[in-house]
Amino acid sequence: MIYHSTRNKELTADSLSAVLEGIAKDGGLYIADPASVDFDWKGTLDLTAEEMSAKILHALLPDFPDMPDIVEKSYAGKFAAKDLTPTVKVGDRYVLELFHGPTSAFKDVALSVLPRLITAGRAVNGADGDVVILTATSGDTGKAALEGFHDVPGTRIIVFFPYKGVSRVQELQMCTQPGNNVTVCAVRGNFDDAQTGVKNTFAALKNKDLGGKTLSSANSINIGRLAPQVMYYFKAYADLVKEGRIKKGDKVTYVVPTGNFGDILAGYFAKLMGLPVGKLVCASNQNNVLTDFIKTGTYDKRREFYKTSSPSMDILVSSNLERMLYLLSKDTAYVADLMKQLNEKGVYTVTPELLQKLQAEMDCGCTTDEESLKTIGEVFKKYGYLCDPHTAVAWKVADDFAGGDEPVVVLSTASPYKFPAACLKALGETPDEDEFRVMERLNKLTGVPVPAQLSSLETAKVLHDDVIDKEDIIGYVEQHLS
Repeated sequence: MIYHSTRNKELTADSLSAVLEGIAKDGGLYIADPASVDFDWKGTLDLTAEEMSAKILHALLPDFPDMPDIVEKSYAGKFAAKDLTPTVKVGDRYVLELFHGPTSAFKDVALSVLPRLITAGRAVNGADGDVVILTATSGDTGKAALEGFHDVPGTRIIVFFPYKGVSRVQELQMCTQPGNNVTVCAVRGNFDDAQTGVKNTFAALKNKDLGGKTLSSANSINIGRLAPQVMYYFKAYADLVKEGRIKKGDKVTYVVPTGNFGDILAGYFAKLMGLPVGKLVCASNQNNVLTDFIKTGTYDKRREFYKTSSPSMDILVSSNLERMLYLLSKDTAYVADLMKQLNEKGVYTVTPELLQKLQAEMDCGCTTDEESLKTIGEVFKKYGYLCDPHTAVAWKVADDFAGGDEPVVVLSTASPYKFPAACLKALGETPDEDEFRVMERLNKLTGVPVPAQLSSLETAKVLHDDVIDKEDIIGYVEQHLS
């Protein structure tokens, strides 16, 4: 497959170079049409999760050698669930549990693979200098990237997160991360500020001599981060086939808690590769910029920013939407103009024709913080199932979605113990300030085990305590590169 920038069709790269570069030189995202792949989707359903992943990744990233070996080594011994991403029946719905990896978040599925794609790409290219991973996180990507890249030869990683904008558990996961090639820094501002700073750093340093180093990204702006996520849509569908809930060819609706648009875009990739996806339902929290866009065709980031109990979705600039705009329009000049309007004016409106295409593929909904917390309590009381605030957003939106007779799969993106205070409050208790005591109380109340990698944070040493202003991100990166 030949990838090109979403903003310029002439700016091309093979799949290996697209992963290593992370972002195109004009600031666009690398894209190729997954519908152009000759892919046996039915045969894929009979495979294990690892085999599915290898087959899908080989189709989307064909320039990498020995993809089955890359996938096997990526997941070996890392996930608590044998089948990586189990599908659990909860009432008349299904929950796709994506949090059984080493950091208890869905990002583990992709960020277990990306470091091995990077190192395999370096080997093929014969690169000598380090690949430096620059990543902004709204909470989960940072730790998953750190876990994947720490002490990987030939790589360095710098993670930025919003100061006091993630849960205490998420912060400790990042700031206690060991590794000789690891840097973690808080940014005074929100996730969008951190993400914009990282994008501006790529632009500022693209023509500078970095001493043989290459910049890349672990955010889902990197196609190597996005592509591994396609697997779990196939996996959930296969689970429903094996259970006898559906037959091959029946449609399934997926409700996806969405912030940066990567998780739901992976579902659209799966559909373009043949999977019988009914509706993809975009579920937003109070930062409902995506819901408004899908309903009206106007994307407007000039709005109040809310800090919620689902902080990984506290995002107003959803980067991966750019790829969706290209896939629907097939017009890079048009996408480039939209992104210019967003950057300069903070708003753009798509054509009625493009909006109609988008609404044919996706539905949407949003919740308030109060509604999502209430949902956690209701789901636990009714089904004995404990979900985190992000999953609760999707569950509540699924309640409001009239999807007909198609089975509904809710994507569950994090362990409830990453947000113990919010979950305990949702169950009618008053949380302490100490989140580890809250974990104990939540465990005692629900019987749901605490993941060992989270409970052990209590005694872990803080190794990273830098805090900078958002305007200082470029200089901070330059300082660390030198």
